[in-house]
Amino acid sequence: MADLELTPTEQVPTDLKSRLKASYDAIAPTYNTWTESHGPLRLRYLNRVLSLLQPRHDASGAPSTRRISALELGCGAGLPVTKTLLSLPDTIDVHVTANDLSSTQIALGKARLGDDPRRITWVEGDMMDLSFPPDSLDLVVALYSVIHLPREEQAVLLERVAGWLRPGGLVLVNFGREEMDGAVMERWLGEEKGWMYWSGFGEAKTLEVVRERAGLEVLVSEVTSDDGGTDAEFLWVIARKKGEGESLPGV
Repeated sequence: MADLELTPTEQVPTDLKSRLKASYDAIAPTYNTWTESHGPLRLRYLNRVLSLLQPRHDASGAPSTRRISALELGCGAGLPVTKTLLSLPDTIDVHVTANDLSSTQIALGKARLGDDPRRITWVEGDMMDLSFPPDSLDLVVALYSVIHLPREEQAVLLERVAGWLRPGGLVLVNFGREEMDGAVMERWLGEEKGWMYWSGFGEAKTLEVVRERAGLEVLVSEVTSDDGGTDAEFLWVIARKKGEGESLPGV
């Protein structure tokens, strides 16, 4: 059973990203079935952050279309987050950039949700290699994905996200509650090719990074037990880029 245990490590594998990609390519069907149990929890927080996006109104007070540029980091096969974003009411015209390390997941996402460039752009690769113009995104969602980065990369990514967001833009992201330099499991989900890596600053330090390094305003920070049949706890954060924007002033 040793290969099913979480093994602490202070060393970041030099081939971390290629190993993560290989694992998610290999275990995609198993992972997608397993992660269905997280769907309601993901949607609960997604709906909370979406509720902060203020609708526009025309001169008569009637709702008018608002254009939203959204990014999902670690989109998997697009369920449920990207699918939900693409299904928003007509008053919100959304374009989603859906990023994942796994080519298998990207292919599954395209098969399920299509590849209309007017609505969605699929981007395969390491989220640390992404680049967007400053002040160009309204919403960034990263669920169960940033936790696969080494801790310093997590901090750097949050700084970059803050730069990509427009003033008033929002980010929804979750982190492991416990502090760990790094941890490895050889056969995650019981899969022979399910090698996996996680790391985290812990609750207090993570919030410090969000506030101090990224300069974001934390609107929600809640520790919630995972819905995946484990006792894992995650810190869920909704944060906003300071400045004039079109999101609502509170949760």
